[in-house]
Amino acid sequence: MIAIQFNDSETRRQYRNLTTSQKVNNYKTKEGVIVNSFIKENEDGILSDCYNLEDTRDTLIISSNTKLPKQLGENLTNPERSLLPISALAVGVMGIFAGISAFVKRNAKITNEIAKEKWITSFTRNISINEETVQAIVQMVQNPNRKTVRAGLGVLTLTATAFMGKTFFDGFKDVWVKKREADIQKDLQENLISVETQSFSGKMQIIRNLLSEKTKLFSEYLSPTEPKIQPFGMFKSSKDLSFGTSDNHRKDTSDNLKYFALGSATFASIIALSLYSMKNLRAGTLETQKFIEKTKQDMQLIAKSSKNKKYVQEYLENMLQFINAKQSDIDEVIKHTSWSKREKQKFVTRVMNKINTSTVKVNPNIGGDGTQKPSFSSFVDDYRAFFYNLLIEPDNKQFQQLFFGTTTLAAISYGGKLVGDAIKEVQVKKINAQTELDLQRRLVSTELRNFKAKKDAAIKPLVEEFFSKVDEGKSKEQLKTMAENILLEIKNGPPFVYS
Repeated sequence: MIAIQFNDSETRRQYRNLTTSQKVNNYKTKEGVIVNSFIKENEDGILSDCYNLEDTRDTLIISSNTKLPKQLGENLTNPERSLLPISALAVGVMGIFAGISAFVKRNAKITNEIAKEKWITSFTRNISINEETVQAIVQMVQNPNRKTVRAGLGVLTLTATAFMGKTFFDGFKDVWVKKREADIQKDLQENLISVETQSFSGKMQIIRNLLSEKTKLFSEYLSPTEPKIQPFGMFKSSKDLSFGTSDNHRKDTSDNLKYFALGSATFASIIALSLYSMKNLRAGTLETQKFIEKTKQDMQLIAKSSKNKKYVQEYLENMLQFINAKQSDIDEVIKHTSWSKREKQKFVTRVMNKINTSTVKVNPNIGGDGTQKPSFSSFVDDYRAFFYNLLIEPDNKQFQQLFFGTTTLAAISYGGKLVGDAIKEVQVKKINAQTELDLQRRLVSTELRNFKAKKDAAIKPLVEEFFSKVDEGKSKEQLKTMAENILLEIKNGPPFVYS
């Protein structure tokens, strides 16, 4: 089996856009081309008469001092180092567990050192049932009677019906989108024909151009008269073969300057914004202090004027907690009251205790009474909840209206979303196909330059070897054989062009 490498853009484009059967045929065609061009050609005896290795060297343009590329020995991996990630992973996992155990130990130690008012309050674990089907099952389990069983079975039946309907329409949407996708792919294949034709014809034109140029070059050295040009004069200088290195260097320098300027501007902006933020924070602190002073004045006024002790205590207690007052602030406010010394001490102690407490218990109507046992609650946002209520109380006309209204709204909403998603997917596929087509059109020139560069890289050493044989004084017949082989390599050698 011949291994076929998909290294050129045209082959990759064809492979990506073809169907499975087309990919197989394409692969077999290319395999046949390689077998017929290289393996069978040698098996037919073309090289069977080459008994002299020197003649073979000249025929196949084999250089006597070609070295292996230095990149061949680079990036070698050390097999022993491949075990380091596994070892690091094992040690890291155990280190995490060790850290967790240290955290538990430290937590147990510091818990005994924290004041009671700083402890996190105990809480009830609330099990919130937000799914109507679960709520219906809970009702049947908790209170199995005729109404709950009928309502629960009705909700489950409606759920199954809605699920099957959703499955059908989802499948219908997928089928419709798939058919539209097939049409889009067909149009893309039709449009790619011209793109692939441009690429193919361009590569063939490059080969014909190379054949023409090299034929003229070799003819000058095979003619009876000596050429008027230097052997290596036909090659471009290293500066010309740099493929825009200097331009790239200038571009890199320009990019570096841009990045430096951007980084400097970003750093300066961060400093400026930090200073501005600090200024705002200082101004905000001053404004907050003004608000606290005004609030203290209001509290002092209430403490002086109001005769309702209970109202004054509740108001002052809330406001002092609101401004996170210090004990000196509390003393300053309550000195204007007519309370006894004991009442003032109790008030200060109570307020300071609430200010210093880190957490408070949640409202029992919402979070339970704090007992560490599970509690159940249900907060349902589902059209099936109205169906459940209707089955529990069929005579309630409002329940009927709510069920039909919410069910209709849910069906219209889902149907609209389904249609919108289907249209969106098709339009996205159309745009993606057009984008792919535009990209492939733009890549034709890049692909041709890539092909030309690879052809030049493959032929240049052979032409250099030809000129070295010219310097050695090889006969015209030997040079003609080498030139013919070079021309054959240009025409049939890598990178290959497939039709």
